[in-house]
Amino acid sequence: MRVRLFGQYLHVSFIVLAALETVLFFFLLIGAGFVRLGPELSNFVRSQGPLWPRAALFSSSMVMSLLAFGLYSARQRAGSVGIFIRVVAAVAAGIVVTTLFFYIIPNLWIGRGVLSLAALSAAAIVIALRLGFSRFVDETPFKRRVLVFGTGRQAAAVSGLRRRSDQRGFVLLGFVQPEGENLEVPDARVLRPEGGLLKLCIWLNVDEIVVAMDDRRRSFPIAELLECRLAGVDVTELLTFLERETGRIRIDLLNPSWLIFGEGFKRGSLRLFTSGSIDIVASLFILILSLPVMLVTAIAIKLEDGGRAPVLYRQPRAGLGGRTFNLLKFRSMRVDAESDGEARWAKKNDPRITRVGAVIRKLRIDELPQIVNVLRGDMCFVGPRPERPQFVVALAEKIPYYMQRHCVKPGITGWAQLCYPYGSSEQDALEKLQYDLYYIKNNGLLFDLSILAQTAEVVFMGKGAR
Repeated sequence: MRVRLFGQYLHVSFIVLAALETVLFFFLLIGAGFVRLGPELSNFVRSQGPLWPRAALFSSSMVMSLLAFGLYSARQRAGSVGIFIRVVAAVAAGIVVTTLFFYIIPNLWIGRGVLSLAALSAAAIVIALRLGFSRFVDETPFKRRVLVFGTGRQAAAVSGLRRRSDQRGFVLLGFVQPEGENLEVPDARVLRPEGGLLKLCIWLNVDEIVVAMDDRRRSFPIAELLECRLAGVDVTELLTFLERETGRIRIDLLNPSWLIFGEGFKRGSLRLFTSGSIDIVASLFILILSLPVMLVTAIAIKLEDGGRAPVLYRQPRAGLGGRTFNLLKFRSMRVDAESDGEARWAKKNDPRITRVGAVIRKLRIDELPQIVNVLRGDMCFVGPRPERPQFVVALAEKIPYYMQRHCVKPGITGWAQLCYPYGSSEQDALEKLQYDLYYIKNNGLLFDLSILAQTAEVVFMGKGAR
């Protein structure tokens, strides 16, 4: 089951898991202090202060690290080995962050023995919780019981949800066929409401009815749906249901009225201020940390291609309102990669990529100069990926609502980059647009921070690099 929190649809189970681990991490550090310091604990508290501020810092660092490595993501597809690697990496990152804060705020220092004991205990508990959670979260009693009113093309979009992450929040009870509507869903799942829709909902203990009729102008059951709604059964439009469960907006089912009258698309002064603040703080922070890496990268490019070869690659991209700007990247392809002037999609194992380029693309180092674009105001840190103007023109002619992605600034990272692998075709552009529209509709401070944190998994695990 999902709930809407700060504009985002979140799984209740993952919220509970995060809350449980937050509390456990807090008491783990306090327990480690009792075990490690023993009789000296009272003297430590008198001289250094109470343990709870250190426990709160440790707990916050651990939870943010778990989030950064995708361990609170409903779309996490890693197997047992992958989860184990992510847990170990997340705990290590949490220790690094906690230690960094201990050095910044010396009064919070607690000692390596206590911190190490707490970290080992945290890793063991997280792994144990994940083993039980993977079974718990998929249990039917914890899902919404959904009945679909419709059996045509739109209803088939629900039966077509194949991914485990898309089905994690609900259990599909069946379909009800409106009068005169085609049958494009499995016949075995079609239910006959003999005594009326409400009676069927009571019999099946339905939590939610999803209205998925192909043509609402014909035999729309206003009275029956109102009766169900007043009886406590939620009634939801198909697009809203799919948005909530899949984290994207289905282009093939979209109509302008849903966008116009729906929630979201907030562009207030507070939102612009928080977005700009994130851009400045994150850009300066990463720029300072990455300067040595950027210097080594520039030297490596020069050594491979010669002193006259350019280090940076400037490429026109479409930004806010479709306006063109020059995107900066470390050059990862040969100088003559597009000598004929024709724009091409990057491909897997692209022969135009240099040896240094293959490494910096895999590690996403080639993206670092875009920090300058953010500081210039061409881009945000979080947003839709900026595309080349030639591709934008071609894609806008074939894909509905494609130009709407330019109503916000493009970003270095974004929701589509987290949820969908590297795109190199028109079909990929369509799929990514659905995630971009979801971000544009639901963007906010917490969503941006969540995307920034989860980008760490993409970078460290090499997901989607090409």
